[in-house]
Amino acid sequence: MVTDALQRTQDNLAIAIEERAMACMHGGAGLGKTLSVNASLRELAPADTIRVQFRSHPYPRDIRGVLFDALELPGLKPSHPLEFDTLLKKTLSERFRVLVCDEAQWLSTECFELWRHLWDDPDTDIAIIFVGGANCYKVLQREPMLASRVLLWQKFERLTPAEVMTVMPVYHPIWAEADLEILLQANRHAGHGNFRAWARVTVLAVRALKHLQRTTVDEEVLAWVLDKLGGQDAA
Repeated sequence: MVTDALQRTQDNLAIAIEERAMACMHGGAGLGKTLSVNASLRELAPADTIRVQFRSHPYPRDIRGVLFDALELPGLKPSHPLEFDTLLKKTLSERFRVLVCDEAQWLSTECFELWRHLWDDPDTDIAIIFVGGANCYKVLQREPMLASRVLLWQKFERLTPAEVMTVMPVYHPIWAEADLEILLQANRHAGHGNFRAWARVTVLAVRALKHLQRTTVDEEVLAWVLDKLGGQDAA
């Protein structure tokens, strides 16, 4: 699915790669940030991309350890931060890599300083892509030493109704056969221009078609779906 956000992501990541820059992709949950970044990098740098992600507030040692594993370095992890950083910088100077840090809003000042330290080294050959939730922009802006080095900022927004009418029929064939007004109703009541919400709607719509023995999503099918979602999702 080619959306405006995906096209912008491809353009921005191509610039970040060419300039060996930092970039930040941010926006609310379920808007396609990680999907767009991953899809773009599969085309732009399939052999050079290293992805790291943390579920909650990590420490610098966690970042070092994840990078050690992702870079498939031999031997034991160094026990001292200085030794560890020297090893990482040496490895990251051997050839170009794109480092993708997902859920960047969880990072602390010390973690951001580690990323900056790796990027600032004159020998490392890297681009760094931060991907994060709705408050990621504010989190990074609170780190002026890092934020001043970020070349590109991209905010992900909800799909507009016009985009829903063009994107969802490509997303799944059941929407290609549905009336456009049904698409708009589904978006108003449950999809809200959010890819993750639309994925739930689609899964339930497929089941509804089987349950009601229908071939096309209509108002009755949509009502069945909305009932499973508790009537309406919050926007």
